[in-house]
Amino acid sequence: MRVRKGDTVVVISGNDRGKMGKVLKVELDSGRIIVEGIHFIKRHTKPSQRSQKGGIVEKEAPIKASNVLVYCPKCDKGVRVGKKALQDGRRVRFCRRCGEMFT
Repeated sequence: MRVRKGDTVVVISGNDRGKMGKVLKVELDSGRIIVEGIHFIKRHTKPSQRSQKGGIVEKEAPIKASNVLVYCPKCDKGVRVGKKALQDGRRVRFCRRCGEMFT
């Protein structure tokens, strides 16, 4: 998967198209990611020991990783990401549009 935790991504399809957010969690087995501030769902919770107050809680739900592009600050847009090996043996991701390296 080309998206990692901590990346800034741009949503390219769905109700939140055009919005940007930071990746909070990557689920490799299902191919989904959780992005901060994107795809909110409402969860109805009962009062319990952990949360004394019940009610309706809004939280982010997973979206497919194919629905986002990694944000490149140099290009100022979402871009495709490539991988390559450097001379010293490190493998890095880079912007396919401008060649900028991602850490």
